[in-house]
Amino acid sequence: MKKILMPLLLLLLAMPVMGQSLRPAFKPGEWLKFRIHYGFLNASYATMHLTSSKLDEVPVYHVVGKGKTTGFASIFFKVDDTYESYFDREHGKPYKFIRKIDEGGYTKDIEIEFDYKEDTALLIDNKNGTEKDIAIHDKIQDLISASYYLRSNYNLEKFEEGESIILDMLFDDDGIFTFQLKYLGKEILRTKFGKVECLKFRPLVQSGRVFKEKESLTLWVSNDWNKIPIRIKADLAVGSLKADLDAYNGLKNQFKIIMN
Repeated sequence: MKKILMPLLLLLLAMPVMGQSLRPAFKPGEWLKFRIHYGFLNASYATMHLTSSKLDEVPVYHVVGKGKTTGFASIFFKVDDTYESYFDREHGKPYKFIRKIDEGGYTKDIEIEFDYKEDTALLIDNKNGTEKDIAIHDKIQDLISASYYLRSNYNLEKFEEGESIILDMLFDDDGIFTFQLKYLGKEILRTKFGKVECLKFRPLVQSGRVFKEKESLTLWVSNDWNKIPIRIKADLAVGSLKADLDAYNGLKNQFKIIMN
């Protein structure tokens, strides 16, 4: 599971999703909790908390994502990760991204500061004491801000099954990568909250060391104004992973549940 569990978790929490435009999908105070299973193990929990803040006197949203292994799984693989994003309240552009992870002894401590006047991002590696500039454009997103941006800025009614959305992201010292997400249609899932109508997506990932195939990930998000992740499944090179929404609070809109 080393170097696998938390990156997949972040795909769940920060996955770009096609929201309906012109209506906010979230508000300060939104809190989401996810339960992660690796095989038969209840491997970890993760949370995402959105608040209002200011960064250099600029009004921003501040998101803190935390992931940690628990119980029996922590005996074999300890994870303690924190991800943060500060992004503009109006247009969703990220201003600062923080990644502090400890995954079985594999550690990173990275900050990214976005400068749109200069079209650069300063990547600060606190662990190694290095800095470097990365060229960016004004449509760039970080791993966390991408979800909130797309939840409110894409109109699903304009998409048909099989169509994809593409987004450039920057969250690590590997530079910008292009992410593709294919829409597969609607599906009703049984959850701990009841039946939930979901929009189903297929993130395209690189096959090989981690994933069995290029289309090994499947994501479901609620088909309501919130567009929150409900479930993710992944077929890994070794084993499988499943993550489910376990708790929530402070949603902007009513969570649409189909009563049995």
